[in-house]
Amino acid sequence: MSLPNELIHEDVIYLIKIAPSILASDFSRLGEEIKKLEKSGADIIHIDVMDGHFVPNITIGPPVIKALRLSSMLLFDVHLMIENPDNYIDEFIDAGADIISVHAEACNHLNRTINNIKSKGKKAAVALNPATSLTTIEYIIDDVDMVLLLSVNPGFGGQVYIESVTEKIRQLRTMIKNRGLKTNIEVDGGIGIDNIYKVTEAGADIIVAGSSIFNSVNMADTIKQLKEKAYRV
Repeated sequence: MSLPNELIHEDVIYLIKIAPSILASDFSRLGEEIKKLEKSGADIIHIDVMDGHFVPNITIGPPVIKALRLSSMLLFDVHLMIENPDNYIDEFIDAGADIISVHAEACNHLNRTINNIKSKGKKAAVALNPATSLTTIEYIIDDVDMVLLLSVNPGFGGQVYIESVTEKIRQLRTMIKNRGLKTNIEVDGGIGIDNIYKVTEAGADIIVAGSSIFNSVNMADTIKQLKEKAYRV
């Protein structure tokens, strides 16, 4: 029998974690919002960093993350949607990032970037846009702690889940299993109570949710429902 907040996938039990994206939060009350998420059962705080070049939007940088670090002891999952991420790795680590995701599409020397993050004692992840093939990470997946699959085109919250990503999740889980790895699969974009199960059933174990949490009447209830729906229809 499956236990709450767990999913059995090909005879392996995965603990499903919810990582609310503060991109959908009230930016005038970020510290309060993060404290509320912690009390509401969030497992990880997902922080989207955008530079207006790699994606058509601008969000926050290291100074804001450093200030937010004082509001929570949860893991900070920092998703860098920026050009030349190597130039800023140290700043985000110093600000309090626990996990740093860099885009394969933005890194000229992905292996060096990943190894740099890990050498600083932080978890390293590689992110892929919806149209980017898994072959891009074939020679780096053994070195990363997590793969972040975007299920919407990056830049803005509140978008609709791209259905073709479900099969991409399955293929990635198979790749990880065949190599005997314990790499996490995080999926970000358009996920809510109505469709979370197909994402976790395909093999994802960390779910980023923004609008579905912050636009709900009760964040705690929504996070609870997401965790319940993550392992059963």
